[in-house]
Amino acid sequence: MTNETAVPVVFDGSPLTLEAIAALSRRERPAVLSAGPAFRRRIQAGADFVARLLAEDGVIYGVTTGYGDSCTVVIPPELVPELPHHLYTYHGCGAGAMLSPEQTRAVLAVRLQSLSQGMSGVSVELLEQLHALLQHDILPLIPSEGSVGASGDLTPLSYVVAVMCGEREVLFAGERMPAARALAAVGLAPLKLRPKEGLAMMNGTAVMTALACLAFERAEYLARLATRLTATNVVASAGNAHHFDETLFAAKPHPGQQQVAARLRADLASASPSRNEQRLQDRYSLRCAPHVIGVLQDSLPFLRQLIENELNSANDNPLIDPDGERVLHGGHFYGGHIAMAMDTLKTAVANIADLLDRQLALLVDTRFNHGLPSNLSGATGPRAAINHGLKALQISVSAWTAEALKGTMPASVFSRSTECHNQDKVSMGTIAARDCLRVLELAEQVGAAMLIAARQGISLRQRIDPALSLSPALAAMQAELEDRIPLLVEDRALDRELLALIEAIRSRAWSLYERA
Repeated sequence: MTNETAVPVVFDGSPLTLEAIAALSRRERPAVLSAGPAFRRRIQAGADFVARLLAEDGVIYGVTTGYGDSCTVVIPPELVPELPHHLYTYHGCGAGAMLSPEQTRAVLAVRLQSLSQGMSGVSVELLEQLHALLQHDILPLIPSEGSVGASGDLTPLSYVVAVMCGEREVLFAGERMPAARALAAVGLAPLKLRPKEGLAMMNGTAVMTALACLAFERAEYLARLATRLTATNVVASAGNAHHFDETLFAAKPHPGQQQVAARLRADLASASPSRNEQRLQDRYSLRCAPHVIGVLQDSLPFLRQLIENELNSANDNPLIDPDGERVLHGGHFYGGHIAMAMDTLKTAVANIADLLDRQLALLVDTRFNHGLPSNLSGATGPRAAINHGLKALQISVSAWTAEALKGTMPASVFSRSTECHNQDKVSMGTIAARDCLRVLELAEQVGAAMLIAARQGISLRQRIDPALSLSPALAAMQAELEDRIPLLVEDRALDRELLALIEAIRSRAWSLYERA
């Protein structure tokens, strides 16, 4: 449930951060639609201008004309009020899995933020209805597939506007039900769309941008988790902490890469050297970890800029300038920036999965792990022969990593000419965002497996070297992992522990470093 004591996320046309959208998606902060008179006047001014143009026989795309390639079709005045209903009706052709509750809340919030810019010609009543869905947690069931990312997320957003009008289905109070029933349960009536409002709701980038906000947060946490896991793997494999020397990294001044190296130095500063003979140079998956994780770390500020610019934009078509009283026909529904952000992010994330996969391959192999038992098995004596430690887990990690790497094919280059060649160059931003979330899901599974390996590897290294000391951060992490995961001595199924660790990663259970 929403934490009503938390600082609300206010929709008044001011910029929002992607963290605000993510917090709303988890119901950690309440959403508030501004009651400020200036904000309300600006919103209403756009709707009034559209109404006045209609009364004066003005021509507005999607209001007095058909949609897309049908823009040359003139709508008879008496049929203009029916046109928005037809738009969301004929776009009811989505398929695939439904967006999750978190993703759906993010979509509602992102669309509300865009319309709150006051350049879409919608009424205050429409904003209030959209806000009410967030407030009462009435979640449209939105199929995830069917958007080419221009003209925006037409088909998935049709499910939002249909619900606002009392049609299709929602998830409400844990139950799937008709939208009209859910609206009635909270005292809401179905919305009667004004001209332009169906187009304003659907002709934008809300779905891809919402998914991008959630993907960014997960990727940012994964970068920190991969850094901490690398530190544990350096200790477990008796690696060389000097690879992260400050002077060394000052010579190649990528800020994110330097930040990762600094975090590794802090994690390894108090670790006593192993009695094992130390390699002069560790293999690349350890030695070059800052260079791999640093690519993701360095890309985050740029990707944040792309995502938040889209979040805080008016991105439907046409836009309505209430101050200059102009109708501006353009293409802000095009999701190219989100497509590029998500294609970039999924590549950087898949490289993190690959890095951790390589680290695990070293840890389980007696040729490379400097004295640790085969497959990190904790069994000793005669029973060691029948126990297999993390052998199967390493195979699963390899499978998840391979699938993540396969998912890095850029979606943005697969533009297809659609809709009678009106939409002849499209962004594929929503597909890129969905791909990115899948790559993140797989990378988080790899991270969960590596937490098991970290717990096992450190404990087994301490068997070899009882005098081994850990930095406070690594000692605290190890203690918590020991509480969560019994040492693997006799073979056991690890799936329950894996699922619990995956959930812990997604809920950001560990505080990992100070955020930059």
